[in-house]
Amino acid sequence: MDWTHYRFRSLWILAAPPGDVYDALADAERYPLWWPQVREVTPVDGASGVIRIRSVLPYDLVFTAREVRRDRAAGILEISMTGDVDGWARWTVAADGAGDGPGGGPGTRARYDQEVHVTKPLLRRFAVPGRPVFRANHTLMMRAGRRGLAARLRGNREAV
Repeated sequence: MDWTHYRFRSLWILAAPPGDVYDALADAERYPLWWPQVREVTPVDGASGVIRIRSVLPYDLVFTAREVRRDRAAGILEISMTGDVDGWARWTVAADGAGDGPGGGPGTRARYDQEVHVTKPLLRRFAVPGRPVFRANHTLMMRAGRRGLAARLRGNREAV
């Protein structure tokens, strides 16, 4: 087993239309406004940027994200990642018929899939003993992101 290899999946059910969720997720430069662990997004060009994240544990991860796929009709946003982590991440956004959307209509299911190899030397050094803690750190980050996006989407609807 490669202890520096991770696969993550998160599912966010949001009470907002899929188009609103997709637009918010497509606007990575604004992530720091609603996702506390995304500390900084610095655009490099129209298709890439440098992202700095930090969750509960006292270390930053910095990587360059490059857009691989942006398909609004399919609800897919995908990036490649190079830096402290190498790999890819993908959002898949779709209507969710749970009835918890605005006015009791359908909401949105946003699925996040990520596969990476950790290259940051400190994290590689602690790969075996730190693995459960690193996974928990990621879970907490994703939980906070869902809460932040839900609050932002509620605010957007209230402002209309």
